[in-house]
Order: sequence, then structure tokens, then C-alpha cells
Amino acid sequence: MHCFSGKFLKFRSLLTEFIYPMLNRRHLRVKVLQSLYAFFQSGNTSLDSGEKELLFGIDKIYDLYLYQLTLILDIGRQARKMIEDNKNKKIPSTEDLSPNPRFVENKCLKGIENSPQLEKKLKERKISWAQAPEISRKIFLHFKDSRHYYEYMASPGTTWEQDRDIILKLLKSYICESELLHYFYEENSIYWLDDWELVNKMIIKNIKAMKNGDEGDFQPMNLYKDLDDKRFARELFKKTILLDKEFAPMIAAKTQNWDIERIALMDIIIMKMALAEITRFPEIPVKVSLNEYIELSKMYSTPKSKVFVNGVLDKLVEELASENKIQKSNKQ
Repeated sequence: MHCFSGKFLKFRSLLTEFIYPMLNRRHLRVKVLQSLYAFFQSGNTSLDSGEKELLFGIDKIYDLYLYQLTLILDIGRQARKMIEDNKNKKIPSTEDLSPNPRFVENKCLKGIENSPQLEKKLKERKISWAQAPEISRKIFLHFKDSRHYYEYMASPGTTWEQDRDIILKLLKSYICESELLHYFYEENSIYWLDDWELVNKMIIKNIKAMKNGDEGDFQPMNLYKDLDDKRFARELFKKTILLDKEFAPMIAAKTQNWDIERIALMDIIIMKMALAEITRFPEIPVKVSLNEYIELSKMYSTPKSKVFVNGVLDKLVEELASENKIQKSNKQ
């Protein structure tokens, strides 16, 4: 498995009070799409349970983010433990008694470890690897035997950039590539592997934003940019379901030349979401909504979906506009 494999969206960076939010509106549309697909596929009729499942799935992304961060810290603890264990051997070698401390004193590692905000979030959510210490140990042993680790430890002196780069290398090439870790996540949450690449991209961005590793230098991300984004996800999910019976015949009328039974369910849901957003979110420009849902059709449906969804939505938007059913705010 590869950390950056598979189809995923290109993520835009946003900055709020110097803390990056993990999820922007595009990410939230993806999560709503996934939840709607599961909702309609399962035959669920409970709007409340569907909404709870959506918010639970989004919230689990943050748990994964914290697990990945604390795994980096646990690998540092494994390195320190190995140094102490070697010193306490019955017959320690000279190297055991005078170990190279470069990795355990890594400024980037210490900067993450000394983040009071991160420590608070880990305590609040009770995130720890105490139940699976073998994962960080095995990843560290693999990393310790690598050329990357050897060259870093053998360099005559390290800069901040070198300290940061080796932690990024640890994440990208050893944590992300760990089959044991993938298995752990797969066994413990059905949500985590879907958001694997997103979370790792965000942690890389997080680490690259660090300046020196001083206390407070590492700022953990917030899940949402603000409460409006959380509201957006909830409302988009609910309105798409509540307006389903209104939108279904509209879509059917514009797809008369297509076998409706053969149109991908994902395409139908994408078009219903687009119509809900275009007609019920006055603050979002029509062009923005159209571009977002055409992008979703490219990423999550069939190869022909982009042209199909684009054509149908164009006709529907034109009709709705002529009937004065699209009301947008004057801010656009």
C-alpha cells in the first residue's frame, strides 16, 4: 500500500488564525457524498441516524490524524527506550554506554512532542498506542536499519531542515508504508483507510509549517475551518434527502434517452446534491457548485460521468433559472 496511491482530490490549503483546518468544503462534499451513497444503498429511512453517521465518520478523521501524530512520538519513545535498554545490558559495549543521541534529540520530533495543544487533544480523545506498542517498535526497527537513518545519524552536524526532513521521511516511507499499521487501522475502524491519504497530507503540511521546533511551534489542525462548515455538511446531507422526491423526476425528465436503471447511482446522488446546493445555499455561486460536482463525478463515478453529469446539470440549471427557482445572495 502506498501513502499517496489511489484517486484523491487535490487539497487546497486554508489558514485560520495560523491553524490549518483539515477539511475544506470539497472534503466535506466528499464525505456527504459517501454518506448519502451508504444511506441510499442501505435503504435507511432515518434522517437523524444518517446525519449522526455522517458526523461520526467525519469526526473519526480527526482520531486518525491524532493516532498518526502520536505514532511519530511513540517511535521517538522507542528510540529512547532502546538507548536505555542497551545501557542496562549486563555487558554493555562502548557504543551502548555512549550512544548517538541525534535522533532522540531531533528538534522537529521534540517540537511535536512539546506542543501543549496536541497534548491536550490527545488527552481529550484518549488517543494512545498503549494497547499496540509493537507497531511503533517494529516501524522504528525497520527505520533504524535504513540508509536514511544511517546517513542522518552519521552526518557531522544537523540543521533544522535535516531534522524536519528525516521526520517527513519517517512518515512517508516507513509509517505510510507499514502493512502492520494498515492492518491495525483496517481492523479498528471501517472509516480510517478511506481518509488515510488526506490525513497524511495534512500532517506533512503541518510539519512543513514548523519553523524551529520550539515549544508551541507545532500547532495541531482543527477539524473544521469554522462552525459554518460543519453546518454546511449537515444541511447538504439533510436537504439532499428531503428533496429527493422533488429532484428525482426532474433528473428523469432530462435523461429520457438514457436507461435510468443503468445510470450509476453515484451519478444520480451527485446530481441531487448539486441541485440541493444550487437551490438551497444562496451564498454559494452556481458556477462554484457546478465545478465541484463535475469534479466529484470525475473522481468517484464512471469514466463517462463527467460529460453526462455536466450535460444534465446544465439543462436543469437553465430550467430552474428560467423559473426563478435559483435565488442567490447579492454578495456574489
